[in-house]
Amino acid sequence: MENLDLAFVRSGLITYLLLVTSLTFHEWAHAFVADLLGDDTPRGQGRLTLNPLAHIDIFGTVLIPLVNIFGFRGSFALIGWGKPVMINPSHFLHRRRDEILVSLAGPFCNLLLALVTVVLGSFLVLRDPRLGEVLSGLVMMNVGLALFNLLPIPPLDGGTLLRYAVGMTEQTYFKVSRWSGWVLLIAINIEAFRRMIALLFTLACLPYAYLCQAINPAAMPWIFPFFSS
Repeated sequence: MENLDLAFVRSGLITYLLLVTSLTFHEWAHAFVADLLGDDTPRGQGRLTLNPLAHIDIFGTVLIPLVNIFGFRGSFALIGWGKPVMINPSHFLHRRRDEILVSLAGPFCNLLLALVTVVLGSFLVLRDPRLGEVLSGLVMMNVGLALFNLLPIPPLDGGTLLRYAVGMTEQTYFKVSRWSGWVLLIAINIEAFRRMIALLFTLACLPYAYLCQAINPAAMPWIFPFFSS
């Protein structure tokens, strides 16, 4: 216990809770839009809720993130996912359009959550600077999740866009999905791939940084420290 780094444990717990929160909103958004478009499958499976327990995947939400954060001390890229929301496209009025909308709902919700965090955080962080770590982490986490899930790789949300863009059959899509997840786990820890993602991430964060600067420049060092250094 003498060697227990309480600051590290605190930071790790904050990171993990932010990840779970962001994943919960992501999966809930998929379920909400599917339900809105006429498919009650997510509702019947109890996914139309913001209770994190309904969206937890034992590997993607628990084991892999916790081992990375506390076991490897963040040596590898933090990656996580929630339990996939099951849908029945035959319930949609316009299958192609509605499947795309359901797929986009998760990333859009993450980007919206980041937007709300920047707007509110630009005022709140000056009242209590201790919120800076949480607010910054919430913005980064949600922008990162949105960006990652929009990569045009099955079974990510961007994979659905790719499927319709190139006319991929369902069989081919599911075959690719079986292996691409493992390929992504490896690729995300390859330096060249990480640099590409880091560049895209920085570009995706710029509009939020500009917004924060416009609302309250004094909040920039707290919410976007890497732009302020």
